[in-house]
Amino acid sequence: MNKSFQAGLLFIIGLAAIVFSLIADSLLVDAGWVSTGLLATGLLISGYAVFNLRSEISEYFRHDRGELVLSTAGLIGIFVALAWLAALYPVRFDLTKNREHSLAPQTIKLIRAIDKPVHIVFFHDRGMRDTVELYAQMADLNKKITIEFFDPVLNPSQARLRGVEYAGTALIESEERKVTVNSPSETDIANGILRVTQGKQQTACFLDGHGEPDPFSLESHDHMEGSAGHSHGVETKIVNHERHGMAKARNGLETLNYKVEKINAAGNQIDFDKCSLLVVAGPQLPLMSFEIKKLETYLHNGGNALFMLDPFVETGLDALIAQYGVVLGKGLAIDPSSHFWADVSAPAVTNYNPHEVSLKLPLTFFPGARPLLPTAEPLAGVSVRPVINTSQKSYTSLVKTSTDYVEGSSVNGPLTLMVSSIFTAAVENSAADIMRQLRSNEPEKSAPAPAIKSDRKPSKIIVIGDSDFATNSFFHVMGNGQLFLNSVNFLSASDNLIGLEPRTFDIPRVEMTNIQMKFTFILSLIAIPLLMAGLGMVVWWKQR
Repeated sequence: MNKSFQAGLLFIIGLAAIVFSLIADSLLVDAGWVSTGLLATGLLISGYAVFNLRSEISEYFRHDRGELVLSTAGLIGIFVALAWLAALYPVRFDLTKNREHSLAPQTIKLIRAIDKPVHIVFFHDRGMRDTVELYAQMADLNKKITIEFFDPVLNPSQARLRGVEYAGTALIESEERKVTVNSPSETDIANGILRVTQGKQQTACFLDGHGEPDPFSLESHDHMEGSAGHSHGVETKIVNHERHGMAKARNGLETLNYKVEKINAAGNQIDFDKCSLLVVAGPQLPLMSFEIKKLETYLHNGGNALFMLDPFVETGLDALIAQYGVVLGKGLAIDPSSHFWADVSAPAVTNYNPHEVSLKLPLTFFPGARPLLPTAEPLAGVSVRPVINTSQKSYTSLVKTSTDYVEGSSVNGPLTLMVSSIFTAAVENSAADIMRQLRSNEPEKSAPAPAIKSDRKPSKIIVIGDSDFATNSFFHVMGNGQLFLNSVNFLSASDNLIGLEPRTFDIPRVEMTNIQMKFTFILSLIAIPLLMAGLGMVVWWKQR
């Protein structure tokens, strides 16, 4: 064995010792002396080998091989420099169709709006790289958010100091408030940051006991697609579930730091004071008089409410809502000009009246909606603002099983489907005045209006002539969910949350209005084939 071979073998052994020292330093918790010893040994052996190979190395670099080695070393140096710059200034590209590996626009807006210092300590293991990236992306969006990463196995003292036992736990702190998040989902992380910065969690109470959709149910509609497509306003057998859930809406509210509870006004121990707002979503049975009295007391004490009331349903809330200058109209809104898919009883809306809840709102649609009317005369201290109207060609149908226009009974559009009303002044209106307003508008049969207290406090309500748009079947489609969440945020005065909604990854679908569907049909099945046939005839005629 010659000396050159021995020196080369020693050089390889020295490099191996250096590599093992780096591996020991990264894997072992207390590897100081081990990694240092291996590193020193490797450097000594490698240095000795290089010294013995100095003549061979000098001879090697005297020929063209030296230029090749230098160019290779330069290329490696360029790659190392690029890697260092990439680590120093990271740039991400998400090429997935739904941008599944990037923060949702709503989350970005929420994080950038944080104006208080937030410190996050996240304990993770090596299999939680995606969650680590989520936290890192959020911290990059706002300089007020600082973050530390620890592995509870490699840093047991940090875990014990903070009372953490398992990986996947995040401790979020802001102004002496602390929140623990154990979920890896983006919405739960953003919810935790929002909760710790707001301090107070608001409660959204859903009225229960009258056949309303259950906010804790994941049930959705089962539809039978016929020649007319989906219909929810016209009475057709399309719904197989007894109750349609609103769990998607509840999840959206919880994402925005709301606490959701069901409340039954028929109970004796019900406390409405805990409700930041009340959601009355599609009751299918009339409320009893003492229940209406409780709702009236809640509103008159400064409470806010969202009423989503379906057509052809007697709720007994007419007189209460009329105190806010709104009358529940008769019949079903039919819009042949702008509707969802082929269902003329599901008005689709893209143009909205100026209002806080309609800012940057995409298309919304309402599968079976009742029109809303103003009282015959304005009420003192009440400001009523229509938010959503149907098209000029819309009208009402007073028959549940028909969409036909009936001369003399159908009301021509545009029809109002959503109204915001704010009571600002403590002006007393008598029950007789309210009933006179109701009779002048000829609404459906309504419950007697209770007397209005003279010490009535300012309050807000939103009335929508449909509740199905916010159920699980339609919440995630187009702007329906955003409309619901914007309405709740407006009523609870959480203006900084308007426009935020939970991120979902639903199966991609093309949603079109009836005009878009007709245009697509004519273009693809008639116009283009006729054009191709015409071109073919021209070519045939010229060749002939």
